[in-house]
Amino acid sequence: MRKYLALAAAAIAGLTACSVSTPDSAAGSGTPGPPSSASMATTAVAPSGRASTPTAAPAGGTRAACELFNSLFAHYQAVPAGDADGFEDIYLEAEDAKATVSGDLTGLFASLSLLAIDHSAAAESGGGPAQESRDAVRDAVFANAGTCTAEGVTLRL
Repeated sequence: MRKYLALAAAAIAGLTACSVSTPDSAAGSGTPGPPSSASMATTAVAPSGRASTPTAAPAGGTRAACELFNSLFAHYQAVPAGDADGFEDIYLEAEDAKATVSGDLTGLFASLSLLAIDHSAAAESGGGPAQESRDAVRDAVFANAGTCTAEGVTLRL
């Protein structure tokens, strides 16, 4: 399983570099719609004692995707440093979310999944994620900051 995840992380790294290079003009050119009335899924405590992450697809478009990223990143930060399974859970959630968005928003979730799987692999040896993984998330946040801010959501790192 870990080898499969490592291969997926390598593939994501290649895609992430492409997905955050230029802003998606279609996402930023439209008039912002009304805020989504659907609320984000509530965090629940899983039987293992770890908090589970929201699994709902961002049905509200760009705003919901930006809010979901913030939620997933907050969950990523809450995972204990040595909890490889916790980071793998974030990886899987980010991969699921990536499939529900398009344009540069894909880069947000691709970079977060890369960071999470990198941290998962490093957690087994007591280390942290590579600086390149951290930089990929930072770059994706900067690339999407304008789009999310236009929707009333401030991306958080």
